[in-house]
Amino acid sequence: MKRSWHPALLSVLLAALLVWPSIACLPFNSQGDLTLWDAGPITLDPAISADMSSHTYIMQIFSGLVRLNHELNIVPDIAESWEKSPDGKRYTFHLRQGVKFHGGGDVKAADFKYSWERACDPDTGSGTAATYLGDIVGAKDMLAGNATEISGVEVIGDYTLRVTIDAPKAYFLDKLAYPTAFVVDANNVESGQSWWREPNGTGPFRLEEWRPGEQLVLERSQIYYGETPKLERVVFRFLAFSPMALYETGLIDVAPVFVSYIDQVSDETNPLHQELAVTPELSLYYIGFNTAEPPFDDINVRRAFCHAVDKQLIARVILRDMISEADGILPPAMPGYDEALEGMGYDVEQAEALIAASKYGDASNLPPITLTVEGYGNNIPAYLGAIIQQWQENLGVEVSVRQLETEDFLYNLQEEKDEMFMLGWIADYPDPHNFLDILFHTGSENDVFEYSNPTVDALLDQAAVEQDGAVRLSLYQQAEQLIVDDAPCLPLFHGANYIVVRPYVKGYELNPLGIPELSSAYIENG
Repeated sequence: MKRSWHPALLSVLLAALLVWPSIACLPFNSQGDLTLWDAGPITLDPAISADMSSHTYIMQIFSGLVRLNHELNIVPDIAESWEKSPDGKRYTFHLRQGVKFHGGGDVKAADFKYSWERACDPDTGSGTAATYLGDIVGAKDMLAGNATEISGVEVIGDYTLRVTIDAPKAYFLDKLAYPTAFVVDANNVESGQSWWREPNGTGPFRLEEWRPGEQLVLERSQIYYGETPKLERVVFRFLAFSPMALYETGLIDVAPVFVSYIDQVSDETNPLHQELAVTPELSLYYIGFNTAEPPFDDINVRRAFCHAVDKQLIARVILRDMISEADGILPPAMPGYDEALEGMGYDVEQAEALIAASKYGDASNLPPITLTVEGYGNNIPAYLGAIIQQWQENLGVEVSVRQLETEDFLYNLQEEKDEMFMLGWIADYPDPHNFLDILFHTGSENDVFEYSNPTVDALLDQAAVEQDGAVRLSLYQQAEQLIVDDAPCLPLFHGANYIVVRPYVKGYELNPLGIPELSSAYIENG
């Protein structure tokens, strides 16, 4: 899933402290609800959502046939069981009986067929359906407007769904744990364009209240088919203040830790240190190049920009080792991670030589270069300023920055991007396909780089259907090395989540996808 890198919020949050006294007038609930800080969702429509913030809420309100557990293994959800055909192309799902939407009404196999066909309807405008449902026979025909239903989805009975995919693929079930494949209530959807502001889901929590710009409240579902959440309510406060300041003032129970607070929480003599929790994140933060436009249509220029950045220095000095330097695309905990991969390390002489070998011959001949980022107010975080400065010092290139508001940046970057763009990608499932194929295959919905390499495509296509696990990972490693060599992006860092949690909050964890597991959290009284 897409994500802009959270340290980019630092300058905005710190600037907000100037108006800190006004927080005294905010209402505070001290009745034992879990209270969190957040920026709020962009959408609560599972067919549309493609960003981290929205997913956090959708994962609580909606659900699908299967889900990923804390270890990121596929486990049953609304489907209590399934069988796979010997050729690996047909799945028969058996749904739990008695599952209901929050507002009433049984969930049946036909509801999934409706939900998936709605996602693949061109009028819905989903930017994720091709990626996460496109393996199903007939899905691409519907996405192209050439069919009115997905032929590979058959309702066998009220509680039996048969799904046929175009080839045996090891990651298919993982894709069904993504929000695009979640079930929605047809009556709810057809009530109006803004139906998702009052969603009728099936998840462990239901939406109780949403005041954009103020707060969103989730309430425990009393009819949830799984284990009933321990929390009665979860209150998300949308406040333009430093979350750590809110935490220290007692207004929230959990807070993300940004660079400005890392010294405090790392100090073993500071009480905050005992409340610190660090979890690895399957993510990549990178600067992408628009390979279809000058100057980054020249591979030598792309490689030069990669070699001209001292990522190790930035990670150590500016980001205080809160992240790890990335040589390639796959994060270290991802299956197929290749320790032997050859990245493009910091080498100014090599960068200069590559510019000289390019069709431009000299940096002075490069056209103007703009970097597209999320944000507003001309606030550029220190790490990004350092990267731009290194390009200026090491290559003699001036790079300007253009900011887009969050929704435009995450959902319209394909059309809005300049010569470069800053973005993050967090895994949706623990498979190299989720990074290498979804981001870099020619024609992928998420190929913002406009990157295309037929050899890479062939390796990715072969890996997608390879049944031998070891051979499959080897194919992905070969593809990753070629991608790194082609330099459609400058891999910067792999992330980690740093949070502080009140001692009375138990069971609150972020999984490696960065999603909180609210169902298992509770408040310890006394």
